[in-house]
Amino acid sequence: MEKKNIVLDLSFEFALEIIEYAELLEESRKYVVAKQLLKSGTSIGANIRESQSGESKVDFIHKLKIADKEIKETEYWLLLCKKSERYPNPGQKIFEHLTSLANLTSKIIITSKKNH
Repeated sequence: MEKKNIVLDLSFEFALEIIEYAELLEESRKYVVAKQLLKSGTSIGANIRESQSGESKVDFIHKLKIADKEIKETEYWLLLCKKSERYPNPGQKIFEHLTSLANLTSKIIITSKKNH
């Protein structure tokens, strides 16, 4: 039986939410922001998944740090959308999921550094 990996599952679910929201942005003809958000929002999970096959503990931490940067970029794009009157509101749920992902990723990075 495969062991559950919370950060992998959460980042995958978040990527699906980002895809859905980016499609909503494209329907509203907000192509540039949709593309940026799609890239950064799905990159989070891709980097977390890639970290699982890290060549070393340092590589593992490095990939998670990249994911953390992508989390911050994604938050920026989502906040722009939220604050702009001409963009569809992303809603609170997506921000809550992003915050959970940020907290989890940070804890893993901190713990990994201590155990390094």
